[in-house]
Amino acid sequence: MESTNQNQDPQQLKRGLQNRHIQLIALGGAIGTGLFLGIGPAAVLAGPSVILGYAMAGIIAFFIMRQLGEMVVEEPVSGSFSHFAYRYWGSFAGFASGWNYWILYILVSMSELTAIGVYVHFWWPEVPLWASSLFFFVAINALNLSSVKVYGEAEFWFSIVKVVAIIAMIVFGIYLLFSGSGGPQATVANLWNDGGFFPKGLLGYDGSGGYQGLFSAIALIMFSFGGLELIGITAAEADKPEKTIPKATNQVIYRILIFYVGALIILFSLSPWKSITTDSSPFVMVFDSLKGFQFSLFGKTIYFTSLIANVLNLIVLTAALSVYNSCVYSNSRMLFGLAEQGNAPRFLSKLNNNHVPVNAILVSGLFAAICIIVNKLIPEKALEVLMSLVVSSLIINWLMISVVHLKFRKVKQEEQVRTKFPSFIYPLSNYICLIFLVGILVLMWITGMKLPVELIPVWVLFLYICFWLINRQRRQVQQV
Repeated sequence: MESTNQNQDPQQLKRGLQNRHIQLIALGGAIGTGLFLGIGPAAVLAGPSVILGYAMAGIIAFFIMRQLGEMVVEEPVSGSFSHFAYRYWGSFAGFASGWNYWILYILVSMSELTAIGVYVHFWWPEVPLWASSLFFFVAINALNLSSVKVYGEAEFWFSIVKVVAIIAMIVFGIYLLFSGSGGPQATVANLWNDGGFFPKGLLGYDGSGGYQGLFSAIALIMFSFGGLELIGITAAEADKPEKTIPKATNQVIYRILIFYVGALIILFSLSPWKSITTDSSPFVMVFDSLKGFQFSLFGKTIYFTSLIANVLNLIVLTAALSVYNSCVYSNSRMLFGLAEQGNAPRFLSKLNNNHVPVNAILVSGLFAAICIIVNKLIPEKALEVLMSLVVSSLIINWLMISVVHLKFRKVKQEEQVRTKFPSFIYPLSNYICLIFLVGILVLMWITGMKLPVELIPVWVLFLYICFWLINRQRRQVQQV
């Protein structure tokens, strides 16, 4: 079959992402360091009921994915939800949505690059953190500058490693649980024996200035799903998006149930939940269970004890590389889309011979590199402020997707257009998402996470001032 790319406009992004790339990009977006290492703090707050929290958050994430999926299948363009906000809500909405998303993943890039340096330092402590971070910064950006297919291939294999790791841990966890090899403490009854399934209730004051219970952990849980919207960014470069995007989107809910809920049910059964700390996770416990195992290789006895930390470090390093790889890709495409709208400098829409937005990648990389330096120089309190902005940006991002989808459907209904991939239980799913997300903000305020909530109006006001200044300058230029 002849490729549709041969007759493509050289000034357009190239549809180089095949079905297998899209499937694994969608899957990789749901699996990050939050799954491997971030479950501990949520489990400490909620106990086994954190499993229900991940199921609830997963359903909300699926609703938002379906809303975004309907729009990108109908109009597979660069800029994704920024384009839809610009077209169906207004120019400021497009400006704010795009730049909010860009700054969000610049900050995520900063944290992931720093984490990469720490993971490499585990094996080679003599290598400075900045050196390993710089090496992978250059490598990942070079991959993205070559072609979109190279990005897709890299993300495909990064995701394969993460998926295999989770499946291996699930299978081994089931073996430990049902073979008796996990010890007398390994039993499904761990899910309800130690204080019940809701040992800390839904939400309550813990007497020491904090809150505990399922609702207090919801905010932490929800942010584990950040990155699922990446599939919307791939639409402009996906081969046959009308087929690949719906397939990948629909499978998100099954992946969440298997890789989050299913895995946690097995892993929480292996040991009483009180053994989990904020520095550990059920996945770490599975690796610890391997300490008593050994095998023979080429006549030598290999003890798992020496492999546990190395395997876990390889997995979290792969997860960090995957996230940063996706940050470089999504940020460059968002800048490209903003430039196409006129909401970013025009030079950011320049494509190289491989149809890659080279200037957008370089500018995003420059800011990410600055963030590495800032991360090393600024006080810890300032870094907490920046990461709080990540939380605020993510909430804004998802709220805007759901609102824009309502406006999108209203326009399509007025035009009497039947969309190819209608969202799930529209408009009820939109209102459920909006209520849930606003509810998270309320819970964050109640449970002491006031700073991210307070930053939202400040951040929106800052974006509006930037938008107003740019438009004023544009009008002045047009009048000359």
